Amino acid sequence: MVLPFNPRVNSRANGVDYHRILVDDIPLIDVRAPVEFAQGAFPCAQNLPLMLDSEREAVGICYKQHGQDAAIKLGNELVYGAVREARLAAWREQCARYPEGYIYCFRGGLRSHIVQQWLHESGVDYPLIEGGYKALRTFAMKATEQASLLPMVLIGGNTGSGKTRMLRELAAGIDLEGVAHHRGSSFGRTLVKQSSQIDFENRLAVDLLKKQDRGIRHWFLEDEGRIIGSNHLPICFYDQMQRAPVAVVDDPFEIRVVRLQEEYIDLMRVEFERAYGRDLGWDNYVEYLHHGLFAIRKRLGMERYTKLKLYLEQALIQQRETRISDGHLAWLVPLLQEYYDPMYRYQLEKKAGRIVFRGNYSEVKDYLLATSQTYGD
Repeated sequence: MVLPFNPRVNSRANGVDYHRILVDDIPLIDVRAPVEFAQGAFPCAQNLPLMLDSEREAVGICYKQHGQDAAIKLGNELVYGAVREARLAAWREQCARYPEGYIYCFRGGLRSHIVQQWLHESGVDYPLIEGGYKALRTFAMKATEQASLLPMVLIGGNTGSGKTRMLRELAAGIDLEGVAHHRGSSFGRTLVKQSSQIDFENRLAVDLLKKQDRGIRHWFLEDEGRIIGSNHLPICFYDQMQRAPVAVVDDPFEIRVVRLQEEYIDLMRVEFERAYGRDLGWDNYVEYLHHGLFAIRKRLGMERYTKLKLYLEQALIQQRETRISDGHLAWLVPLLQEYYDPMYRYQLEKKAGRIVFRGNYSEVKDYLLATSQTYGD
């Protein structure tokens, strides 16, 4: 039984509404060191540190050896004069640009209070988040755990079934691959670099909260493994997915091949060339395709890998000269028939008891839309 969920429960602390901050993308000034920010932050945060990594490290060592007073004294010596004025100017500019925002450090302690005090002394009063990043992160993780208790339906189907496209067309769809900046396969890399695990979890929490704020009380998700590129699904969410019913898209092979040629071949070339220019973009596109095939060479077996690689290289020569991508079918079709399709059929057989519907793309989408109506969304 799924209990009614109110994402605003326990969202306030010391007058700060965590739910509103995350759902409304309230700008945040993150004054932690760059290394801390890189390990994990929220989408609405900008890193304007009180101390750089080396400064923070020196102050930390001083604190351990000589105590807080000595550490504060050293910090004031490191962040002084022109350095302090430059950082204060950056904070003031951000405050003026986003007057509705907040300051935070890791625990809402000394660093954020120092920044707040320096701003106050310069004529700017700006609020901070008591409890800091840690409190906001704790709220987000609890929100994900509670959201995982809502009903789920997984969308299954062989590679090229349009599952991601369908999720983006459904109000209750959660595009986990989009959140992870990776499409989940050996060819799943996108032009957006994957971020830290913590960033992934934070983005997922924000996505779930925003959906619930619009009245969504169930989820549609792709039938994923736990690992998406370098990111892992939160265990609470993945565990619930392993119990969820599955609706399977059974589109004809020819339709799936057309989708894959468009998404992984044609659009990726366009995106690489748009990002890097025609020549460098082409080089990056070639590397992307070669890397995707190379990553599964052991599973393919070296004889089959060598043959598919030759077809890939021939297709790239033709595509470079003519801008026509049909030559890629020589390796894409057997890769689907001999590798991806058998692998997914094997995985799906283990979930046979959870399959509640099968049909083509349109039929599955209609089924899911009808399912949404049963939840009153």
